[in-house]
Amino acid sequence: MSKTQLHESFASLLEELAALEHQRWAHWQKYVHEKGRRQPDGSLVLPADLVSRWERQFNTFYADLTDEEKNSDRDQVKKYLPILERWLSQACKESDGDV
Repeated sequence: MSKTQLHESFASLLEELAALEHQRWAHWQKYVHEKGRRQPDGSLVLPADLVSRWERQFNTFYADLTDEEKNSDRDQVKKYLPILERWLSQACKESDGDV
C-alpha cells in the first residue's frame, strides 16, 4: 500500500469512526437531556444522584471502576470493533497485493 493510499484509507477510517462517535455522543446527550428538568431559560437541572455518580466515574481510573461500569465501557468500544476489523482486513489485503 502506497503512502497516498494509506493516507486516504486512514482518512476514510477517521470519518467512519467520527460518524460512530457522533452517534454515540448524540445518544448520550439524549439520555442526559431526558434525565434533566428543563428550566424556563432553556437550561437543564440534573438530579443530584446522577451528577454525583457521573462525577465519581469521571474522577475514577478505568482500572478502579466497578465490573458493571467496565462492562458498560466495553459495550461502547465493541461498537467500534467491526469498523476497525473491516479496515484492518482491507489494509492487509491491499498490503498483500503490494508484495
